[in-house]
Amino acid sequence: MKGAEQRTEKGRVWDLPTRLFHWTLVGLFGFLWYSGGGSSAEMDWHMLAGYALLALLLFRVLWGFWGSRHSRFRDFLTAPAAAARYGLAFARGRAPVYRGHNPLGGWMVVVMLVLLLAQVVSGLFATDDISIDGPLNHLVSSSLAGAFTDFHGLNINLLLMLAGLHVAAVAAHRLRGERLVGAMISGRKPGADDAAPAPAWRALVLAVLATAVVWLVLALAG
Repeated sequence: MKGAEQRTEKGRVWDLPTRLFHWTLVGLFGFLWYSGGGSSAEMDWHMLAGYALLALLLFRVLWGFWGSRHSRFRDFLTAPAAAARYGLAFARGRAPVYRGHNPLGGWMVVVMLVLLLAQVVSGLFATDDISIDGPLNHLVSSSLAGAFTDFHGLNINLLLMLAGLHVAAVAAHRLRGERLVGAMISGRKPGADDAAPAPAWRALVLAVLATAVVWLVLALAG
């Protein structure tokens, strides 16, 4: 009975900045998907949300190096072969439970970050050839702007597919008894030891730095 209590006891895994990043990303991604290609007013909001997303992503990259233990890339980024072995083990119902991201989940984080950054950056140079131009559109040729625009339209489909795959993976883990959504809300997982969070001032400094980078890029672009 004591052993069962120990297995179900929840320890702190995800710090507050990581959880806020995750759920803010969900909201911004959904809004950007909804508002893309809409009216002129919707596109104004679309672009503002894109700037916010860029700052959010830059923060997460910085937090991946200087954040709390389980939020750091070195904690969850493994060799591709290890991720493949985990996938096979999970399919057979023999996968171990990880305190932070599992090997496949870790690669999903990195791939999503890369594709989201590529999506936002391409949007800065994109144009609809009518009235909406990205803030950096004037810095590139029309042919290159067209390439960025085409990529922006194609990459969103890939991002939507990855988002669907992520939701499916979360559902599959839930069927196996691992509540990933609950852990990303509360920050706690059963059977995990408490991980000391990085200091709040560091998250604030990195958030300000990420926001300043976005502001500086837009300011220099005129």
